[in-house]
Amino acid sequence: MNSFKDFNIKVSSTSFVGDKVKMMKVLNSEIIVHDFIIKDSEKKPGTKYLTLQISRKGEKQIVFTGSKNLMNIIDKVPKDKFPFTTTITQEDQMFQFT
Repeated sequence: MNSFKDFNIKVSSTSFVGDKVKMMKVLNSEIIVHDFIIKDSEKKPGTKYLTLQISRKGEKQIVFTGSKNLMNIIDKVPKDKFPFTTTITQEDQMFQFT
């Protein structure tokens, strides 16, 4: 009989830890971005949303946003460049990393 441990399957953890905070709470303050996930939205079919694992003031937190601009930008950051510090700002209706 086979044992699961013999398969050498490594489970990839995609669960983020910390309190969920609204974007307005982290806006214009320095954060550390540890990781991100972009998924299809179940609430708004045909759209995607971004989940950020961040640290702010020494505490891990989770931020959700539908910002296409943030998704486009963060998707271009090489995985070996995480974590990184940034500030999310808002100009007009658009969020940006600075």
